[in-house]
Amino acid sequence: MSRSQIDPPAGVPVLARGKHKNPRKGACFMELASYLAGERWSDNPRCTHPLLASLARLVNDGTTDAGRSRLAEHIPAVIGMTSDDPRVDVRIALLSAHKALPVASAERQSALAVSVLTANRVLADLDGRPVGSLSEESRRVMRQVPHAAEWAHRFASDTVVPLAGYRRRAAPHAVRCAVQGIATACVPHADDLLRELLVEVIDDCAALCGHAPTPTVDPRVLLGPWSRRESAARR
Repeated sequence: MSRSQIDPPAGVPVLARGKHKNPRKGACFMELASYLAGERWSDNPRCTHPLLASLARLVNDGTTDAGRSRLAEHIPAVIGMTSDDPRVDVRIALLSAHKALPVASAERQSALAVSVLTANRVLADLDGRPVGSLSEESRRVMRQVPHAAEWAHRFASDTVVPLAGYRRRAAPHAVRCAVQGIATACVPHADDLLRELLVEVIDDCAALCGHAPTPTVDPRVLLGPWSRRESAARR
C-alpha cells in the first residue's frame, strides 16, 4: 500500500490547495511556515528562499488530498532557508528536473531535458568549469530518456542564458514543469515522488546555505495550539 493511501495520524494539520485569506479558510504548506516563523500570514513569507517557497507551494497543490498532510512535518525545515547565492536557484531547478524527467510525459521530457542542460551550463559558468560538462547525476538521468536528451542537445546546444534571466524565468519554469510532470505522471506513487523532491531540495538548500539539517518534526507538537484553536472554531 502506498504511504499516500494511509490516513494521517489524528491531530496532524490538514493542508489544503491554494492560497487562503486567513487560517479559518484553510492553510497551505507555506502559509503554515509563515505562521511558525511569526510572520504575517502569507504563502510567500520572507523566511524562505523564493524559489524554494514556490516549489513547496507547487508540491502542496500537486499532491492529492490523501497525501498532502504528510508534507506538514517538513514545514519547519524551510524556515530561515534563505540565501543570495545564485547556485540555490540553479540547484533547485536542476534537482526538480532530475526527479521529474524519468516519469514525466514525452512532451514534458523534452522541456525538462533542456532544463537539465541549461542548469548545468549555468552552474559550470558559476563554478568556472567547462560549459559543456554535465554532472554525473545529470548524465545518469539523461541516459534514461535518450530521445528527449538527443532533442535537447540539438535544441539547446548554443543557448546562452544570462544569469539574471535564468533566475527570473528559466528556473521557475523548470520547477513548475517538473512538479506538474510528476503530479500528472502515470505512476502509482506520484505523491511520494513529490514529497521526496521537496525533501531532497530542502536538504540540498541546507547544505548550500550552511544550515544544519533540520530533523523531521511531528507537526502536532509545533502546530498543536493552532490546530486546537481552528478545531474549536469549527465546532
